[in-house]
Amino acid sequence: MSGTVKPALGRLAAGERLTEQEAEALFSSVMQGAASSAQIAGLLTALRLRGETRAELTGAVRAMRARMTTVEAPPGALDVCGTGGDGAHTLNVSTATAFVVAACGVPVAKHGNRALSSRAGGADVLAALGLPLDQTPDELRLQLRETGLAFLFAPNHHPALRHAAAARAELGFRTIFNLLGPLSNPAQVRRQLTGVYDPAWLVPMAETLGALGTERAWLVHGQGLDELTLAGETLVAEWRGGGLHRFTVTPEQAGLRRAPVGALAGADAGTNAAALRALLRAERSAYRDTVLFNAAAALVIAERAADLADGAAQAAAAVDGGAALNVLETLTNRHAGADTDDARRATP
Repeated sequence: MSGTVKPALGRLAAGERLTEQEAEALFSSVMQGAASSAQIAGLLTALRLRGETRAELTGAVRAMRARMTTVEAPPGALDVCGTGGDGAHTLNVSTATAFVVAACGVPVAKHGNRALSSRAGGADVLAALGLPLDQTPDELRLQLRETGLAFLFAPNHHPALRHAAAARAELGFRTIFNLLGPLSNPAQVRRQLTGVYDPAWLVPMAETLGALGTERAWLVHGQGLDELTLAGETLVAEWRGGGLHRFTVTPEQAGLRRAPVGALAGADAGTNAAALRALLRAERSAYRDTVLFNAAAALVIAERAADLADGAAQAAAAVDGGAALNVLETLTNRHAGADTDDARRATP
């Protein structure tokens, strides 16, 4: 595979585009450790300057999926996640949405990571809530089946990315790797709600998911955020029925009031975790309504809701009736019990 890298770099430097198969071979080389940090940096910079194509993105995703550690998920499971990188430092919307959607009876295999560009990533907040990040695939499978929710910590499932870590850190700007995670869910879900930091990526990412077998997905960008927003219109690229559909949605369609982006201002992991717990305890806020909006979209994607208004009503009932909080408490108690059992086994 090492012979793939230099010729491909020369072509990229000349402004040429790679086919899907060529991109898959190139990124396979990177993820097998056959490319130096300098070569990886050159590759990522050349793609960024010229602009990555859908074929190149799809090939890179295929290479990443081929090397990920998978988790078995029940039929109908979906993912709610975002690319991050919008720079808004908001509260953790997709993480809270996962609890609400699971409480509505849809299995959620949520893929996520620690903060890369925000103050507190989803994994940071989960750790602050007392949930573990180091579960095995079998533990995740059982948890997903028994509770309807599992968090798939990206570094545990994509070890091949370590080969590009140094180059990415040195570059310090967003690259194609920022898009690969949301397109490479370890549970291989067929339905997704995925927020995107740049609206230019909505269609390419939707088409990539479609090419890789996704049944239905919404790629969304809301007023600068990688999620559906209360602040105005949200742009949507939907993959459904083997084709692409583009439209916009507003909070009014879900029966929700508008609110400025600033109403979602977040802070560190502890603060964001406290806000998430307050939301699940049915505290009224713009954060709650934003999560209801995103949960409504997820329920439409899962075909559990007829439209956004129906989805928002189901989500509100799950929050206000305590079902969403019960998901969190069930997970917390489950892991507290596991820790106690481990401690007992370790005691002489």
